[in-house]
Amino acid sequence: MSKTINTAFVKAFIAALLIALVYPISSQASVSWIVHGRGFGHGVGMSAYGAYGYAEHGKSYRFILGHYYRGTTIGTLEKPRVVRVLLDISPGDVEFSGATSACGQQLDPGRSYEAHRVARSVKLRSSGGKPLANCGRKLRAAGKGKITIAGQGTFRGALETVPTESEAGSLNVVNALALEQYAKGVMPNEVPPSWPTEELRAHAIAVRSIALTGDVGGNGFDLYADTRSQVYEGLGSEYASTNAAVADTRGQVVMYGNEVAQTFYSACSGGHTESVQYVFGTAVPYLVGVPDPYDYYCPLHKWTLEFSGPEISSRLSAYLQGKLKQVVITKTGVSPRIVSAKLIGTGGTSTVTGSELSLALGGHDTWMTFEKVVSGG
Repeated sequence: MSKTINTAFVKAFIAALLIALVYPISSQASVSWIVHGRGFGHGVGMSAYGAYGYAEHGKSYRFILGHYYRGTTIGTLEKPRVVRVLLDISPGDVEFSGATSACGQQLDPGRSYEAHRVARSVKLRSSGGKPLANCGRKLRAAGKGKITIAGQGTFRGALETVPTESEAGSLNVVNALALEQYAKGVMPNEVPPSWPTEELRAHAIAVRSIALTGDVGGNGFDLYADTRSQVYEGLGSEYASTNAAVADTRGQVVMYGNEVAQTFYSACSGGHTESVQYVFGTAVPYLVGVPDPYDYYCPLHKWTLEFSGPEISSRLSAYLQGKLKQVVITKTGVSPRIVSAKLIGTGGTSTVTGSELSLALGGHDTWMTFEKVVSGG
């Protein structure tokens, strides 16, 4: 019996060896990663989709603002405010039309003119280059409530140009206008005009408030025309519904005590907003994380990203030592958003912030968890 078994074993072994030579079997397991995420944006303050949900369920704009900005009230500005928005940095002359005056000169609104930089000053010229006036450090051109700037569009208010400090020969192209007019040019670029009236009213007040508290201290301007401040595209982007929301809440702002509140907002929160200190570093009494029960309306309420092992290691290479073995979340905010984490690699352990992780991986928010999937082997 022993001889029979041994012979059979040898034959089976030889057969298996031959199969292995013909059909090699991989000895290395395949590793992939799934990132489960929630929300879109920084998650601080008002969630636009969450506010939409509250409005859909009958809540007023006052309730919505009070929910996201705790301990605040609604106040009304005592006098009109003017803001200045950087539209562009022009490397050459800035052409404009629709102006009735500039630099002390009466102009024909049907003709085009240009701002031309000379050293540290600006000159007014005709569109053909004929000098018309020395404007000093700033050219200001105004018309009958609106002005058209070549390459930019038509805007309410006035055009102002000043020499750019950081770029020789360039001009900062600035739109100076009333706060109410600015809000009209922001609203449809930050929230869909078809949304419920109460959400639009809440958003109009938040837009005003952040404009007044978000001064960037620029050369001739207070605000950017993009997401560094708020997306502003002027008269051509306005809608009747968003203009109505601005008019309905004219002059209203969010107040904390006697000061206008800094009304951060983002698209959606994933179900819970975040306290500001875990995102921007300094605690603010009214910017605390709160439940956001209607955020599920947001298309990015939940999202996933998938990576192969080599791909995720490559994306994290600026922070990772070797190849990624494990992600350990070491600190979160009041929501599950990552404040800091450890990356355990084949070459050692390193630390990374939630923002660095999200940026490297193309995440929509810092609310992320990591699933390692091992197959084969």
